[in-house]
Amino acid sequence: MAYVIGVDVGGTFTDAVLDDDAGTVLAAKSPSTPPDYSRGVLDVLGLLAEQLGRTLPEMLAETHHIAHGTTSSLNALVTGNVPPVGFLTTKGHRDSIFIMNVEGRYLGRSPHELQNVLAQKKDHGLLPKRLALEVTERVDRDGAVVVRLDEDETRATIRALLADGVRAIAVSLLWSFRNPVHEQRIRELILEEDPDVFVALSSEVSPRIREFARNATTIMSTQIGPGLRDYLTTLEDTLRENRLSGPLLVMQSNGGAVAAREAPAAAISTVGSVLTGGVIGSVALGRQLGHKDIISTDVGGTTFLAGLVVDGEPVRDTTTVINHHPINVPTLRVDAIGSGGGAIAWLDAGGNLRIGPHSAQAVPGPACYGNGGTEPTNTDANLVLGILPERGLLGGRRPLSLELAREAIDTHIAKPLGLTVEEAAAAIYTVQNAQTGDLLRKTVVEAGHDPRGFVLYAFGGAGPAHCAGYAAEVGCTEVVVPLGPVASAFSAFGLASSDIVLAAELSDPVNVPFDPHRAERNFDRLEERVREGLDRQGLKFEKVELYREIDMRYSMQLAEVTTPVVEGPLDMAAIEEAATGFEERYAALYGKDAGFREAGIQAITFRVRGVGVLPFSPRLPEVPAADSPAAPAGTRLVCLDAALGYVDTAVYDYGELRNGHVLTGPAIVEVPTTTVVVPAGSTGTVDHLGNLTIRSAA
Repeated sequence: MAYVIGVDVGGTFTDAVLDDDAGTVLAAKSPSTPPDYSRGVLDVLGLLAEQLGRTLPEMLAETHHIAHGTTSSLNALVTGNVPPVGFLTTKGHRDSIFIMNVEGRYLGRSPHELQNVLAQKKDHGLLPKRLALEVTERVDRDGAVVVRLDEDETRATIRALLADGVRAIAVSLLWSFRNPVHEQRIRELILEEDPDVFVALSSEVSPRIREFARNATTIMSTQIGPGLRDYLTTLEDTLRENRLSGPLLVMQSNGGAVAAREAPAAAISTVGSVLTGGVIGSVALGRQLGHKDIISTDVGGTTFLAGLVVDGEPVRDTTTVINHHPINVPTLRVDAIGSGGGAIAWLDAGGNLRIGPHSAQAVPGPACYGNGGTEPTNTDANLVLGILPERGLLGGRRPLSLELAREAIDTHIAKPLGLTVEEAAAAIYTVQNAQTGDLLRKTVVEAGHDPRGFVLYAFGGAGPAHCAGYAAEVGCTEVVVPLGPVASAFSAFGLASSDIVLAAELSDPVNVPFDPHRAERNFDRLEERVREGLDRQGLKFEKVELYREIDMRYSMQLAEVTTPVVEGPLDMAAIEEAATGFEERYAALYGKDAGFREAGIQAITFRVRGVGVLPFSPRLPEVPAADSPAAPAGTRLVCLDAALGYVDTAVYDYGELRNGHVLTGPAIVEVPTTTVVVPAGSTGTVDHLGNLTIRSAA
């Protein structure tokens, strides 16, 4: 027997999914244990072992690998809870990270913030200026050494940082992606002074053109690298003591995993690990259901996350933004807004109803939790509307107070707007569905796709309660709610489904057309790095797949579009094919006549993505077929449409549903960890894997 385990460490709960080579799928949930999250990981693994009827060491001894995703790195960056790091750069270029170009005023800001020009400012400085120092050296744009590194000065600079208590140093020199020799020598000098100092080089972490983004990426990777290293070392040592036989893998933002011992060197690649788990889970489930075009949506306690799967592959991006800083990390494109179950409903200065982005979070939580929260949330509205049962969540283990929910909505929303509590709750539900629908339009339409041709997958604690509403906002008529054994842990299912993915990239700006041998030399170097990285993972792959890409742009523009490049020897026809592919993708993103070939096309960054396909990944098992029509467990008054008001609605116990059962809306399906809404005019059908598919008549 061989097990594959996915572990998703969230701020409140740690989820795990186990799959074996016989087709068994198990899930478990346990409270997270900050600041030592490894205890929560051991706890949830122990729960899986109990379900197997085995001890933890017995289970781990037969585990092929564990894929681990965590929010700890992302949370550390967002909150600024990181240790001091030093920064070394080329003389005359220290202030790049403080000037932030024009980008510091607009990156990561909402349209509402951008409209308030007078309030805009460059904030979230990455480190104090005293820790940003310069060294004498210069490499030119072609990679030639113009000024040799002044090693005596560099040693003195390193000693100054160490004397200031720095235990991690980021090195990002001008044009280092063309020639990293000076960065590599600086690392040697640092380790000669103190071999225990953590060092990150921009030529390894982010070998791309554009100084500010490269500097920011390297610094932020250095800020989280030591903590990630210490956490993973402790966790892996503990797992080895409990007889873990296979490797511990860490999920990356690119949708694939990497060996734990490799992750700290490029720690910034792990910041979106949990966010991408649901998208990868959607890809895996889509293969079983025959869906290739999927909108993946996850509504948790704080956020609404949306990703896209096109033709069976997740949509990728080359950058992301954290605290208004650009981060050069290949990533799955996942859009997010603060519109989860705990998002707070409030009135703006004009008396307009707004939802989020602020959240009641786990503590104190929604008003109905009775933990001291007084502001109304989506969860409070759903309780007042009858979507959630008065007995509470988790089968009653999380009691809810209808009285407190009504009081919060009445005080903050209903009375100021002159509405009844019920009308205000219905308005909160409607606005929540509308603004999540707006994000879906951004996610799908701005990527050049028609949402009406996609199936929408909905998961997370609050996703199934709202999915029919926000799907209707964008014209999706088919919604799949993944249930069965992974109802409470779909992101962990995605982690367990992931393969090993490594990416290597290098900026080498050149105008099209260009010598195809130049591209071949770049791709050969990158493929060699990727293959060497895959060899270090300690796993036997079913196969290795290599994908070539070039980020291209129209000359003098900033908008770069990632374009596939064919395998094998390259010639001028292959370069022209890539340029044509760029223009087609550009037109899909920005409009049919937005491009201008006469301006010229530039190839900017060359990239190779390597996928080490693992021998097996989780597949949801089939559920028994129904031998009689579905029977509701009862009814209750539920308001799903303000115009219709409260309607006596059938309520089904998911545990009693079988393959082939059809539910006619309006209906509610209660699952231990979530609640599914099937609105009037829709049907819900349980499929052969236990998922509930909601189809609209529209």
